[in-house]
Amino acid sequence: MCGRYASSRGPEDLAGIFEIEKWEPEEALAPDYNVAPTKEVYAVLDRPLKDAEDPRPVRQLRTLKWGLVPSWSKTPEGGARMINARAETVHEKPSYRRAFTSRRCVIPADGYYEWVTAPEERQLEVEGKKKRPRKQPYFVTPADGSVFAMAGLYEFWRDKTLPDEHPLAWWVTCTVITTEAETAPLAVAPEEGPRSLADIHPRMPLMLTPDRWDAWLDPSRTDVDDLRTLLEPPPHGLMRAFPVSTAVSNVRNNGPELLKELDGPEEGTLF
Repeated sequence: MCGRYASSRGPEDLAGIFEIEKWEPEEALAPDYNVAPTKEVYAVLDRPLKDAEDPRPVRQLRTLKWGLVPSWSKTPEGGARMINARAETVHEKPSYRRAFTSRRCVIPADGYYEWVTAPEERQLEVEGKKKRPRKQPYFVTPADGSVFAMAGLYEFWRDKTLPDEHPLAWWVTCTVITTEAETAPLAVAPEEGPRSLADIHPRMPLMLTPDRWDAWLDPSRTDVDDLRTLLEPPPHGLMRAFPVSTAVSNVRNNGPELLKELDGPEEGTLF
């Protein structure tokens, strides 16, 4: 899954990486090292500009709310639960299938956090024989230091309780697509602990390599079978993972110190 990630790159940097044509300076976000659901996040998308005479799609950097609210939803309250969409079923789930064919985006990140739960510990929790242990968080990021481009979807929702001219009348929300975690060895693994992404968690955000960005963002591609070919996991051996402080477990904590690599798991945590 993806429930927390880091995003420190500014709009100028992202504009160069993704060849952005349009972004609004007033929408710039501060670096966020503990991005959590319902926060405002950056998303790259191709869409015609509002009220423009030219109908061509323009690559934009937009600020969206993380947690997708379907257009048909009566209230936005379920958005916090729709932070992830499974790659295996995104084309058929009512909440995501329309966005999958026409409103795809890339959500840029430095990497994502995941907390280790060993299988035997999880089984004890399920059986009620053990209280949940303190979990060790890991940060997963491209080994070459490049941007972690997560496949995402975005959606528009109209708050009918507000007049058209109200600035909050329209919500634009997003979700991160996830896939099965890699079982192949990490490009760089910690000396002590997990050797693959699957050892950390069975799911991972679907990372899009640069050769897939244009195809994923192209709104003219609407054929479901064609689009599903873009949901293939990235090549193995691109990622590294390392333990970080359990301070990241508290969403109130934020700062570059959260990305500091530890020599090993903190005392009292798994692995």
